[in-house]
Amino acid sequence: MTHDLKETFSPDSPPAPAALAAKVRTLSPSMTRSMQRVAEAVAGDPAGCAALTVTGLAELTGTSEATVVRTARLLGYPGYRDLRLALAGLAAHQESGRAPAVTADIAVDDPIADVVAKLAYDEQQTLADTAAGLDTVQLGAAVAAAAAARRIDIYGVGASSLVGQDLAQKLSRIGLIAHSHTDPHLAVTNAVQLRSGDMAIAITHSGSTGDVIEPLRVAFDRGATTVAITGRPDGPVTQYADHVLTTSTARESELRPAAMSSRTSQLLVVDCLFIGVAQRTYETAAPALAASYEALAHRHNPRTR
Repeated sequence: MTHDLKETFSPDSPPAPAALAAKVRTLSPSMTRSMQRVAEAVAGDPAGCAALTVTGLAELTGTSEATVVRTARLLGYPGYRDLRLALAGLAAHQESGRAPAVTADIAVDDPIADVVAKLAYDEQQTLADTAAGLDTVQLGAAVAAAAAARRIDIYGVGASSLVGQDLAQKLSRIGLIAHSHTDPHLAVTNAVQLRSGDMAIAITHSGSTGDVIEPLRVAFDRGATTVAITGRPDGPVTQYADHVLTTSTARESELRPAAMSSRTSQLLVVDCLFIGVAQRTYETAAPALAASYEALAHRHNPRTR
């Protein structure tokens, strides 16, 4: 397999209006401060910004016309005109009453009932953002490659390693050979054994975790099909990924670290990947899953005497 390194993240098509806010939240941390001002303005007041020319938006945000255009392109639109159309669509969506207000951060003295409500809202928003921003073409390609793979290696550290283990055990239960590697040295030495027909999956919210990038690079160089599950579609990890599956996160706060929301988003993506593979391999997956349930049945039911 021949790989072409990716210079920048380039979506196949502009995101739908409903996905714009999610796109801003995902990409904002990697933008310059001036681009962040443009992105925050369009996400915060889509109706007002939709009425502005490129010059007007540049003046509103204290930036330049070139910055406005660059921001539009980074968000996935060919030009500012396309971004304005998306803003108008997002404004109409919000006016319909389907877009909830942003919740407040969890405070140290919040009653537990408020904590439950706020966390539930943030989790729902994270899942909605991830679903809206997930490229189904990339997902479909990753599913096809995984279903046909001789072997699947998964890399992740910290909270991402837990997500990797979850995916590995799910794939194993439908008869695929899948391993989650959390030791960075073992990850690299195992990646050396990969070749065309194998798959390597890197899970990293930041997109810049060296212990995850290194084995993915080795797998990429060996000709394996590579997938990056990341919250930073322009991060270094994507340079070695044939397919990029973008996650989203809720806002980080003092009592809600990024690992909590990124895990929620990652779990949705790996579940989508798993279900897609199970569908494609149903004739073998269904009996394998049934056999695994049967093998464990006696552990869940009290033995009659």
